[in-house]
Amino acid sequence: MDLSRRLKPNHLKLIDEIAKKQKLQLAAEALSISQPAASRMLADIETNMGTPLFVRHPRWMELTQAGQAVLRHVRVVLWELETLEAEVESIAGGRSGVVRVGAVTGPAVGCLMPALRKVKDESPDIETTIEVGPSVQLVRGLREGRLDFIIARLTPEQDSSEFHVYPARSERVTLLVRDTHPLAGVPDLPLEAVAGYEWVIQERGSPIRQAVEAAFLEAGTPVPANVSNSSSLLIVLSIIAQADVISPQSEEVAEILTGSALGARLVALQMACDMTVSPYFVLSNRSQQLPRASERVLKEVLRRL
Repeated sequence: MDLSRRLKPNHLKLIDEIAKKQKLQLAAEALSISQPAASRMLADIETNMGTPLFVRHPRWMELTQAGQAVLRHVRVVLWELETLEAEVESIAGGRSGVVRVGAVTGPAVGCLMPALRKVKDESPDIETTIEVGPSVQLVRGLREGRLDFIIARLTPEQDSSEFHVYPARSERVTLLVRDTHPLAGVPDLPLEAVAGYEWVIQERGSPIRQAVEAAFLEAGTPVPANVSNSSSLLIVLSIIAQADVISPQSEEVAEILTGSALGARLVALQMACDMTVSPYFVLSNRSQQLPRASERVLKEVLRRL
């Protein structure tokens, strides 16, 4: 007797309906089948089981002891099937599932987090994984299938044809200091005014550092020499809190750090010139179909760019 092969969902539903209604005709009507068809189906079930599941009384049907045991398992299976159906529908509709995304710091704060927040508010069952890091690391994660889509920069040696590339935007650099810094509140600062102070800045080769150094070189001003290197925002905040140090950050990050919500005592220097980082893009893998939940987040991200 191979029940897993012989019994079908309709067989299980028939057993459940007969047990509920205690009449074959009413059970058949509930399943939208004829009474003779229901009778044949029940006979096949009992043949496969090797024992009667119901006692036939003149006006009603009663579960046998074997039938009671079968019914307990039948209801567990039916409940699991209903749960599976609901879960699959939820995933297919983007109301649940796992979203795995990555971004460089600026757009992670500026557009990715608000997009994720909106989707999570609408669909709390969606589980999100967010990776923030340099573009090279994020592109590797996208290639390896660990991330659904990313917001990052492409280097010249990377082949853009393997990705869906959505145009995004450039980042502007803001110079952050503590609010007691001698230059805080001074309007239209030239680069010469900030060059002699201590700086804490991302490592060489990072986009923000390249943008800062390019601005000094283009202005013919010596690049700051008193520099501490760190990409850790926690380290940066610790250093700024203790000394008159300047830290370049993306405009999106600076807006968060200078906002009253964090209780931070940081201000942005009022520079006379702009410093712009190379543009970033929204990238997804051409060889992978995005889960529906990730599609929803991607749509929200693109709406904010």
